[in-house]
Amino acid sequence: MDISTHFSHYTPVFHGELVPEAGFIVGYAAIIARKNLPMPVPYPAALVSRQNKSYQTEKWKVFPNKYLPDDHEDITEIQALYKHLVFALKYEGVNLLVFRFLADHYNESELTQLVSFEPLGQYSRRIWFLLEWVNGRELKQMNLEARKQYIPVIDDRLQYAVEGVKSPRHLVINNLPGNPDFCPLIRKTEKLETYIAAQLSGQKRDYLSEIRKDILMRASAFLLLKDSRASFSIEGESPKSSRAARWGNAIAQAGANDLTREELVRLQQIVIENERFTEMGFRKKGGFIGEHDRITAEPLPDHISAKWQDIDVLVDGLIRTTGLLTRSSFDAVLAAAIVAFGFVFIHPFADGNGRIHRYLIHHILAKKQFAHQGMIFPVSSSILNNISQYRKVLESFSLPLLDFIEWTETKDHNIEVKNNTINYYRFFDATRQAEFLYDCVKDTLDNIIPKEIEYLTRYDEFKRYLDDEFEMPDKTVALLVRFLEQNNGRLSQRAKEKEFVKLNTTEIQMIEERFKEIFLLL
Repeated sequence: MDISTHFSHYTPVFHGELVPEAGFIVGYAAIIARKNLPMPVPYPAALVSRQNKSYQTEKWKVFPNKYLPDDHEDITEIQALYKHLVFALKYEGVNLLVFRFLADHYNESELTQLVSFEPLGQYSRRIWFLLEWVNGRELKQMNLEARKQYIPVIDDRLQYAVEGVKSPRHLVINNLPGNPDFCPLIRKTEKLETYIAAQLSGQKRDYLSEIRKDILMRASAFLLLKDSRASFSIEGESPKSSRAARWGNAIAQAGANDLTREELVRLQQIVIENERFTEMGFRKKGGFIGEHDRITAEPLPDHISAKWQDIDVLVDGLIRTTGLLTRSSFDAVLAAAIVAFGFVFIHPFADGNGRIHRYLIHHILAKKQFAHQGMIFPVSSSILNNISQYRKVLESFSLPLLDFIEWTETKDHNIEVKNNTINYYRFFDATRQAEFLYDCVKDTLDNIIPKEIEYLTRYDEFKRYLDDEFEMPDKTVALLVRFLEQNNGRLSQRAKEKEFVKLNTTEIQMIEERFKEIFLLL
């Protein structure tokens, strides 16, 4: 196909990425490139090979040559656009951001023409619905009088959806997992499907049901504090024990209250101990994450927060989506990824966003009854253990957007966003975030919770030994264990001469050997 086309095109390099083989860019990527839509290219991008090849990589989804949309210049641009949107809906799923920019790019007459080629066809009906849904305006003179079967807007073979409600105007089932003010989408991947099929929540319940209740309660208390401390550590903070405990108490209540604007403000007030230097409540100025130039103090953003003028709309949309997802059968971890990462990308507060973002993970898991009753799910500990990957997942959203956000520096070396950016925070692909969160959930189940329960079991065994042999008080046992842990199973000379001077050499050797048998050799 060497003739001129409206959208599909051959190129060896596409947006800085090497094309894996000779072929044509098609679907959403082709539309974005040809119409210069102000948005990052969604990956994997679609490529139709010149040969009969079919495979997928992280960046590309390659199709055989017979899949190439016929969009030569003998047809109109709108006809060609329709062909590429049909291709995209068939093989790439729904991209709400593309539809939102198309609704802005073309006038009403052109959009009406776009959905009129096959007015009763399922793809025309889906395109029609999506254009009106993202734009909030109806196309004139569109009416379906014929009786047709309702078809879902989201193809659940490609993306995750809710049960949905019928839209009689379009004869479609609106199964989008959100609303026009906030609706991230998640693609179905092999990793996510494997995790969901494994029913990790059920595995956790079965495992914990075999643990003694007293150990479970103690493990829960420790993990709660550990998760609170980890959440502060992720932000580069080392809080006082009282502050960490205060936030831990808030985490323990996750899921008890419905998510509202007032609840978010309450959580910020708990996070921020000293309000003297922080403007509390929802931002009334710009925001970014990054550094300042050491000489000029110019902002060097890695992430640019949503415009403060858009926060009310975005937060209200997020809250409504949270209600929809918690009421539906939508997977708990996927729902947590959508809400929690959506919140941190919006960044509605001047400070406290990161910890509230991770609180929202607990909130959704609790609301969806994923977490064991009475035990917090210490996912922040796993995030801290995988902090470099966590940053990459955050940057996968933030860095590509920097090229599309226009901003100027303010007098106080903040930033002021000049262009319309609200749709970037409404409609994004949360697949990478969902995969990362499921990795952390699996790590928590396989390692963090079992290790703590195993430790407490060994601790109790060692304590029984000390009780039987020495009738040692609980506080003394705790001090002895801490000293032995710090010195690889041996008491230091200082400890022998001070805290444990009453133990003779033979007793110390017996204790050290028993400690090693229980804690170090099992």
